[in-house]
Amino acid sequence: MNKKLSGPDAAVALVGDGASILMGGFGLCGIPELLIGALAKRGTRDLMLISNNPGTDDFGIGLLLKNHQVRRMIATYVGENKEFERQFLKGEIEVELVPQGTFAERIRAGGAGIGGFFTPTGYGTVAADGKETRLINGRPHVFEQPITADFAFVHAWKGDRAGNLVYRHTARNFNPMMATAARVTIAEVESLVEPGEINPDHVVTPGIFVKYVFQGAGFEKRIERRTVRQT
Repeated sequence: MNKKLSGPDAAVALVGDGASILMGGFGLCGIPELLIGALAKRGTRDLMLISNNPGTDDFGIGLLLKNHQVRRMIATYVGENKEFERQFLKGEIEVELVPQGTFAERIRAGGAGIGGFFTPTGYGTVAADGKETRLINGRPHVFEQPITADFAFVHAWKGDRAGNLVYRHTARNFNPMMATAARVTIAEVESLVEPGEINPDHVVTPGIFVKYVFQGAGFEKRIERRTVRQT
C-alpha cells in the first residue's frame, strides 16, 4: 500500500472551500507548517479550523488568518497572534474557546466514536452556556460534544508509505489524537521510509488512520518566544 503524495501542494489540492480541518501543534511546536503554507498559497477559503491556538501573526495558522481564509476557529486560547485577537474582538471570525483538557478529550472522543462526555470543567462559566448539566457524585458536570473534521493535518518526525507515524518529543502534542478524528488525515513527515523500517513498538499512529503522507523539506520549526540565559 502506497499512500505517498508528491508534496504539500498535491495534499491541499484535495481540500475545498468550507472544509473543516484539525491542525496539530502547540504554539509553533509540531505544527503542519508545510501544509499550512501550501493552503495559504492556494487561497482556500471559508475554513473551519480546530487547533490548540492560532500560531503567530506571520507563521502557522497566522498566515491563513492574515489572508482571511478562516471563517470559524475552535481553540483553547488566543496565543501570540494579534491578528486573531483583532478579528475575534471585531466579530470578523467565529471563535469557540474551549478549556484545553476538554479540547483534547473532545477530539479523543471524536476519534474513538464516543458520543460525548460529562466533565466538571467549565461548570458555572460561559463555557457551559446552553449545555446540558448533570450532578455526578455530588459534583455538577457539563456535557461536551465530540470533535471531528473533514481533514486532519499532522506533522510527524518519521513515517512510512503505509502511513505509520512516529512523533518526536513535545512535537507529538495534539497530532496523534487529531489523526484519529478526521475523515481524511494527511501527514507531513521529516523522514519517509519504507514499510518495515519502523519498529512496530515505536509506531504512535497506525497507518489505518492516515490517508496520505508526504516527505517534507525545509522545515523552519520556529520558536514563538525564544528565552535564553543571560551570560
